[in-house]
Amino acid sequence: MLKHVLDVVELLDRPQTDGELLAAHLRAARAAAGAGTEPATAAAPRIEVTPVEGDKGRTDFVRVTIPGRRGRTAGGDAPTLGILGRLGGVGARPERIGLVSDADGAVAALAAAAKLLDMHARGDVLDGDVIVSTHVCGWAPTRPHDPVPFMDSPVDILTCNRQEIAPEMDAVVSIDTTKGNRLLNHRGIALSPTVCQGWILRVSEDLLGVLESVTGEPARVLPLTTQDITPYGNGVHHINSILQPAVATDAPVVGLAVTAATAVAGCATGASHETDIAAAARFAVEAAKDFGRGAAAFLDRDEFERLVELYGPMTRLQSAVGAELAT
Repeated sequence: MLKHVLDVVELLDRPQTDGELLAAHLRAARAAAGAGTEPATAAAPRIEVTPVEGDKGRTDFVRVTIPGRRGRTAGGDAPTLGILGRLGGVGARPERIGLVSDADGAVAALAAAAKLLDMHARGDVLDGDVIVSTHVCGWAPTRPHDPVPFMDSPVDILTCNRQEIAPEMDAVVSIDTTKGNRLLNHRGIALSPTVCQGWILRVSEDLLGVLESVTGEPARVLPLTTQDITPYGNGVHHINSILQPAVATDAPVVGLAVTAATAVAGCATGASHETDIAAAARFAVEAAKDFGRGAAAFLDRDEFERLVELYGPMTRLQSAVGAELAT
């Protein structure tokens, strides 16, 4: 996995980076792995690039669909996992030169996509489909945030969710750099509780097991507040955008945070740790293996339905104006 991370970093850490550059790399990596050796029944992966212009610039959304043996693309019933690389931008030029810390989520997602494409080409086809999505922008703006500055995005969060979330996703892993806080002082990766339809639920035991297996360390859990799972733009504090995908889907979402022992600005350069990014990418791949074969659950569905029965839906928290859905 580290090789895939290093390759992606090399392509992102330049002024000319864009989605087509990454898409070409992913296609070439799949071909080099021996595309065509996968089972004849396996559908071919899809790599798509969508340029989007926003109020603050342009970015390219990259989506990779890796079909599974029993996934929906093959007419099967295995569940589909979404892996999202959340970020404002991979670079903050001209203010900052180089790859910014905020890029970690994109690097992890693209490295996971490269690994899954490599596996698929060699004949290691997962049970369920996997959809990987992120965006690439080397010229993103920054904005103030306490305790350290955040990266901003050329496009708004609604556009990001619209481009990155697919209705086929039965669960989502949202990977995001989460270093600009004093809540989790540990260098590595951490898992959030599951968020589903406005509810912050218990941490998935299955995913904790995956995390501990991947890192070889006790699992770290990212603390969440109700504010963190509400949409951006409502005037309340958010730890970052790691759980913003949860406002745009009914599927369960977990955040996978790339963390640090001190508060590091999202726009800081020279602050990415490739081995930590590789651990995040490996978690995503291992979670995809287990989720597709039904060995990992993001939530206890019966308990979730009991909560809704007892206390009602919390979907109003998925709206920027909660009162609109309160009735």
